[in-house]
Amino acid sequence: MVLKILATIGPSILPSQYYTHVVLAVIGIVTIHTYAQGRKTTRERDLHGRTILVTGAFTPHGLTLLDALARRGAHLIALSPEPVDTGSPAVLIPLLRSDTSNEEIYAEHCDLSSPSSIRAFCTGLLKAEEQRLDAIIFAHEYAPVGAFLSSASRQAELELARNAASCATFMMTTLLLPMLLVAPVERDIRLITLINPFYAAAAPNFSLAPGSSTASLLASEGRRALRSAILMRHLQRILDALPTGAQVPRTDTGSQAIPVVSEKLQKSNIVAVSVSPGISRTDVVAPLLGAGGQPGNVSWRGILLYILLNPFLRILTKSPTSALQSVLHALFLPTPFKVLAAVPPDEPERPNLSEEEEVLKPGALYTECAVVRLRVPPAPAPPETDGASDVKEKSRTDTTKKDDDGELGGEVLGTLVWEEYERELKAWEARVEEEERAQREKETKGNESGRHTPPTVDTPGS
Repeated sequence: MVLKILATIGPSILPSQYYTHVVLAVIGIVTIHTYAQGRKTTRERDLHGRTILVTGAFTPHGLTLLDALARRGAHLIALSPEPVDTGSPAVLIPLLRSDTSNEEIYAEHCDLSSPSSIRAFCTGLLKAEEQRLDAIIFAHEYAPVGAFLSSASRQAELELARNAASCATFMMTTLLLPMLLVAPVERDIRLITLINPFYAAAAPNFSLAPGSSTASLLASEGRRALRSAILMRHLQRILDALPTGAQVPRTDTGSQAIPVVSEKLQKSNIVAVSVSPGISRTDVVAPLLGAGGQPGNVSWRGILLYILLNPFLRILTKSPTSALQSVLHALFLPTPFKVLAAVPPDEPERPNLSEEEEVLKPGALYTECAVVRLRVPPAPAPPETDGASDVKEKSRTDTTKKDDDGELGGEVLGTLVWEEYERELKAWEARVEEEERAQREKETKGNESGRHTPPTVDTPGS
């Protein structure tokens, strides 16, 4: 009966001469949607017994990441800027435990906009009895800060927020690095920083000069993303430069021995990479339109625009699940010494990892489940001056250039970016400390004023 009704009404709504056009349009839409979702990882990994720390865990992308990792048995520590016994953590953590059948999911309070909160969390983690960390995923820098409709008067405030997010990544990394360095050398430890997809726009003209308050939103976000990628590449250089005996697994005889691989492939059991998940409609497009992200970034105009554009966004941009694929790829890929560990040491022909199997490349930038070959201009050479100290410095620079890998601007640019992070971290801590002290003084004066004001009493004779 239903088919008869459709057969009768259908031709009146859509004449038969348009059937071909509709079929071609549907095929085109499906093709564009499939292409826009990007590649999917073909890797898989059992995460039981692995402890993973996730920042930005209560964003759409962060929650999708928690769900994917929890289903694979990972022990998760999700950082929340709000108290864990109220708000989102109190509701979402029990739901994740129930839905994934994984009880090893915990929320910890850590406000990434406060240096004191970061320091308190890291200190508590360093003093904990169980000091295992197999991976840290910095997901809080993925979403853009600011919107296209943001007023010009907020640009300076938004730039401070971007710097604070970057400083939080740098601060947490440096505070937790001592704990990671003393971990067993056979442990596979990964540091993964998520960056927005605008890094490519900043690559041709990347500069160490601070971002201008008049710079466009995409230019500011692109510089922040590319700087994070350069930081992770230089962090890997620092890890690789540490004493070999303390980092690389030994080649002792026995079934538990982990073979040392070529220094060209991996020098440290700690691998730092950056990942760009692509353009997600919930974590990238929504904040840019003013329909999501930070609380002060939401406006009714942005929400209305997001609703109107949603049908097109679902076709042209990634869902949180699709955006997650590159992150999972970087987390699931085997490292060189893990691959060679499965091969007997007396094997006559050792596998060529660069040809036989894809392995995680330390310090690389990943997107669409592949390494990005991004050319970044190197830092300008320092001016030549006279003097013995200057000759020594010039000699050191020439040696650095000779051994430089040239990736993401090279070692000199990486060093300058690292030093820039150190300066910004000091300035950020000083600024926040001054703001907190001013707030405490204001509250103290308000309390004293209320305490010393005599009450007004009406007497019968007045």
